[in-house]
Amino acid sequence: MKAQTTSKDSLILRQEVVGSRRPSNYFWALIVTIGGLGFLLAGLSSYLKVNLLLVSDTSALQFIPQGVALLFYGTAGTLLAIYLWLSLLWNVGGGYNEFNKETGKVKIFRWGYPGKNRRIDLDWPLEDVQAVRAEVREGLNPKRELFLRIKQRRDIPLTRVGDPMSLSELENQGAELARFLEIPLEGL
Repeated sequence: MKAQTTSKDSLILRQEVVGSRRPSNYFWALIVTIGGLGFLLAGLSSYLKVNLLLVSDTSALQFIPQGVALLFYGTAGTLLAIYLWLSLLWNVGGGYNEFNKETGKVKIFRWGYPGKNRRIDLDWPLEDVQAVRAEVREGLNPKRELFLRIKQRRDIPLTRVGDPMSLSELENQGAELARFLEIPLEGL
């Protein structure tokens, strides 16, 4: 999440949120695609008794049980790869947080999956924002997130899902946002 202040006299703070289009997701989508297609072609080779792979000859495998297993894993891998590539194409989770003192509004925008809720667009008046809350949990599954505390609503997450950001980055972003909105920073 990168913060950038724009507009006249620093009245608008806009933070871009990276969604599914991270380099690690491209890497895993590519690996799963190669693996899924490899298993699928190996299973089809054993069924058709024709070599469909460049790296090895799997046409000599018995279709039952080896070919069926390869075909099953290949189909599952290919379907998972399609899901990963579509998530990247749609940029699921990407968007921005905009804090506008000019209009007195907070706008949280995210892209979702296609359908009725493709565009997730949340607006609140700045007066309803009570605090910025930082949550830090260490251990096997560390969690470092920023939340926006809003009157009579649950806390709204501001940071991206996935890799936890460094503690200093969390502190800096939380302090910058709290200073901009002139509200307290809780949890650190």
